[in-house]
Amino acid sequence: MFDGFRTERISLANGLTIQARIGGDGPPVLLLHGYPQSSACWHKVAPLLVAAGFSVVATDLRGYGASDKPASRSHHATYSKRAMAADQVEVMRRLGHDRFFLAGHDRGGRVAHRLALDHPDAVRKVAVLDIAPTAAMYARTDRAFATGYYHWFFLIQPAPLPERLIAADPDFFLRSKLMAWGRSAADVFADEAVEEYLTSFRDPACISASCEDYRAAATIDLRHDADDANRRIEAPLLALWGAKGFVGQHFDVEKLWRERARQVSGMGLPGGHFLPEEAPKETADALLAFFAGDDRQDA
Repeated sequence: MFDGFRTERISLANGLTIQARIGGDGPPVLLLHGYPQSSACWHKVAPLLVAAGFSVVATDLRGYGASDKPASRSHHATYSKRAMAADQVEVMRRLGHDRFFLAGHDRGGRVAHRLALDHPDAVRKVAVLDIAPTAAMYARTDRAFATGYYHWFFLIQPAPLPERLIAADPDFFLRSKLMAWGRSAADVFADEAVEEYLTSFRDPACISASCEDYRAAATIDLRHDADDANRRIEAPLLALWGAKGFVGQHFDVEKLWRERARQVSGMGLPGGHFLPEEAPKETADALLAFFAGDDRQDA
């Protein structure tokens, strides 16, 4: 995976180290992954962006993959999307990128949402993949949502309940998530990528961190969103969703993002939740069309 890319571990001022896969030359693009994955999820998309003339940085979020997994505090601020977004801005600045294009899938999309709000001068354009805004999804909870997204309510239970249950068989839990949320054949997930997800998820620190990510989403992140209820993302935003996935079938994704951003476009792509792996060419084509134009000339 990631032929021609280099891997760097980038030390931040807060003491954490974030792992990044870096490749290509040209305008910078930051790619953020989702749960329960790592930057490996972009292994089919990243080379296509590089081939089109972009410099790509695909990172492991704090708590995931090979990035550091700090212990959390009772208020969950350690895994707030604000803290996770600040990590990513510093990573890009240390790589020499003060402004960049941004794409986030799943949890990475929620970090991208917060990053675009907190650091508007850093974001040229932002794409969010297969999510609607967190607060809007919680506000529309019904039986279908609670059933399809039961993990939102399971992972936020007080420690160590979900941690211990997942740790009893992390491979089974992770594979069940991949199969339940995808709408394509199992072989869309490369063996090397799945092994990376499994290796990370076998680490109790990763399990704990990922639970804290969701606990933050249900507490401090909602407070931050409420504080910013009257603010809009200034950068152009592209919303992509899986045409066969739960989010696209149960939420008016583009409409909900229009309540959070000033310039919004959107479309459904083939497959389910895991767009970078289920529909890599369509995802790359959509991102390239979105990022292209005058913005590339002065990136």
